[in-house]
Amino acid sequence: MTTQSTETIISITPAALEQIMQLREQESIPDLHLGLRISGFGAAGFIYETAFVRADDIDANDHVEIHGELSVTIDEGSIDNLRGSELDMSADPYAPGLVLRNPNPATPPILEKQDLDLSGTVEERVTQLLEQEINPAIAAHGGYVRLIALDGATAHLEMGGGCQGCGLAAMTLRQGIESAIRQHIPEIEEIVDATNHAAGENPFYV
Repeated sequence: MTTQSTETIISITPAALEQIMQLREQESIPDLHLGLRISGFGAAGFIYETAFVRADDIDANDHVEIHGELSVTIDEGSIDNLRGSELDMSADPYAPGLVLRNPNPATPPILEKQDLDLSGTVEERVTQLLEQEINPAIAAHGGYVRLIALDGATAHLEMGGGCQGCGLAAMTLRQGIESAIRQHIPEIEEIVDATNHAAGENPFYV
């Protein structure tokens, strides 16, 4: 049984809380928790995963805190690296939605791959980056991303598995995937989420 902690790890702005609650109301399962965790390291820092989770999916060692009517659970291994973070709404008109501001430096393990061997056309390099770095990082909850089209400097990506249908998947896209692509493949100037999220059936951790 998971116990609510008296310690607060993250803060959530009123605007972000309202948005999360609206997203939660769209789910078919009542009283879902907001789950947060760091799944790995990308070119621009931490890669985050966010999802609505059932109470049964929360591990006894996970951190649980309450924000208004929202219960937030943080994976045990992510607590220290998320401490002091803030969930807010993005001020970028071209990338609206939730954004996680984390004051903690992302220091990857010593054995973490620093330089990726990417070669070929822009399309080939994007595909290699997805396969070598991004998909292994989000595979923990059954998610994957694939390139479905390249239109000049714009990459159209499709998220599948646990990412499809998740109301918070856009945050994962911006925080980790988009940053990694921009860092490694500067020819890409815009990322478009072409996922049919309405068809997703499993927006939860597995």
